[in-house]
Parts: sequence; C-alpha cells; structure tokens
Amino acid sequence: MKKEVLLFAFVLFSVLLSAQQKVPNRFRTNIPLDSIHLSDPCILANKKTSTYYMTGTGGLLWKSKDLARWEGPYRVAETDPTSWMGPKPEIWAAELHEYEGKYYYFATFTNNTIKIDTVKGNVIPRRASHILVSDNPDGPYKPMESPTYLPENMPTLDGTFWVDRDDKPYMIYCHEWLQNWNGTMEKIELKPDLSGSVGKGKILFHASDSPWSREKMGDEIHPNRVTDGPWLFRTDTGRLGMIWTSWVFQDYTQGVVYSESGTLDGPWIQEKEPITPPNFGHGMLFRTLDGKWLMSVHSHKDVNGRYIRIPHLFEVDLSGDKLVVGEIYIPHK
Repeated sequence: MKKEVLLFAFVLFSVLLSAQQKVPNRFRTNIPLDSIHLSDPCILANKKTSTYYMTGTGGLLWKSKDLARWEGPYRVAETDPTSWMGPKPEIWAAELHEYEGKYYYFATFTNNTIKIDTVKGNVIPRRASHILVSDNPDGPYKPMESPTYLPENMPTLDGTFWVDRDDKPYMIYCHEWLQNWNGTMEKIELKPDLSGSVGKGKILFHASDSPWSREKMGDEIHPNRVTDGPWLFRTDTGRLGMIWTSWVFQDYTQGVVYSESGTLDGPWIQEKEPITPPNFGHGMLFRTLDGKWLMSVHSHKDVNGRYIRIPHLFEVDLSGDKLVVGEIYIPHK
C-alpha cells in the first residue's frame, strides 16, 4: 500500500510540476481556447473593460473579448523574493476576484527549498494559499500586509474567496492530504481588506465524506483522500453550494456539496454522483458579459506519458435548487 501511495503522490506532483513548467511563455494573439495548455483555469469577466481575464496554474494571464480568441500570456504576479516563497515559487491554481474596488489574486505558492514535514516517507515542502492585490484586473498583483495567511507547518492549496451571510470575507482552502492523510476543506476569516487572516481555520468536510470519489488501497476500495479546487456559489433559490474535485480511481472528476444552513458552517451534504464526465475538473463558475452562467474546467489526460490539460467551458443552470451542468459550451467569435 505504501508503494501505491508514494506512486500516486509522485504522479500528482509530476502533473502539477509539468503544468507549472510547460505553460508557453511566448506572447501570442488570436489563440483558440482549446489551443491553450492550462491547468485550473479561472475566468474573470470584467464589465468595466469588456474583457475576460483567465489565469490558472503557472502564474500567467490570458485576455479575451469573446471567450473564443485569446492573447497572452502576460506575467502579472509579483512576489517578494525575501519572503518564505523565495525568488521563484511555483504558482498553482491562481484565481482572480473583484472585491470592494480592488482585484485579488488567490493562488497556491510553493517553495521546494523549505521542508515543513515528512509523513509516511513523503517530504512535504512549504506550500500555502496566499493573496496578492492590484488596482487593475490585469495586474500587476503585489503582496499585501501579511506574509502568512495560514499556519507555516501546514501545506494548504487552492484557496478561493467567499463573502458569507455574516458579510465577512473568507478564504476556503484545502489542507493537503499528504500531511493529514485525509484531505480537508476548510475556511478562515479574512481581514476586511483581505490583507491577512483572522483567527484559526475550521474544517468544513473531509475527503472521505465523498460518496462518489474512489481509490484502491491494496485489495480494498475507499473514498479518495484528495480535496481539490473549491468554488462557492448560490443557486437562484439562495442555496449555498461548492464544487470541488477529487479522483475516481485514475479519473480526475468534479463533484458538488451543499450547505444545509446556507452558510459556510454547514453541515455540508455531498451529492452522490459527480457532476462532470471523467477527466474534467478543478472548476469555477462565472457569468459571461451578456449574463450567461458558465463553468470553466480543464480536461486531464495522459498522452504518451505527458499530461495534457486544456481549458473547457460547460453550460450551467442555477435557476433551481441545484447546479445543473449542461453541454460543453463552444464560444464563437
């Protein structure tokens, strides 16, 4: 079992590292969405500039006027080389959020030169969800007051943003399964200007709560231990939900969970079945500039030993009490 776990951890790390390193840096224009290799795509639709801004793993930014054709990549994230991140941190799962007149860059930063723990033979580097800020949607995004939002000895990832019914801002993030051996989804309150965190994190649910994710451990089948890619939403009826991603054996897959209280405090009840076909995941929701709800995800497949991740869009319906995922949406110029 230990060999299987180490192999799974190595494959996951290789996928993320590959996605980090193979994002093309050469500036291009008029690029179709499905010609961009990008993990964890997040799209901000900005009415002030009539522009879509897409970011994700790799720390780069793409721009589009119509979702069909894109230009980029632009480098927009500026970190402090004297901080714990070091001079060249890996950047995973970046998101853009507009809040109170500013734009915020939520991302996972990793410094592989700092080791914070060793669990079951796995050496865990310094990795944490963090927030940068800008006055403009296309950056540059720079550090704020707090150098640390979450505990230094805790590997966290995929931080996202939500303002709850108490009108307070929160970061929702994953505590990585490689340390706790059963990944969690957690929340922590943020300062009003998002420049730091307040208090301690609180667990919302565990990976093992999922009825749809699966992994094989020896001869037994269990819920997968990975929590990944949270994104919060409300349906038109006011129901609070969260899409998140795990694995069904070798397939990266997305599910959904709903809060019975309508707040982050839950309790959170998992849907029994995933909401995307196999090998689509790490989703987020956005409204197009003309008001249509879409879900951005990436496909995930192995082509001759090379992991390929490409952004895709799905139509979604939030008019009822649940999120309903429709057909793949093909933007037209």
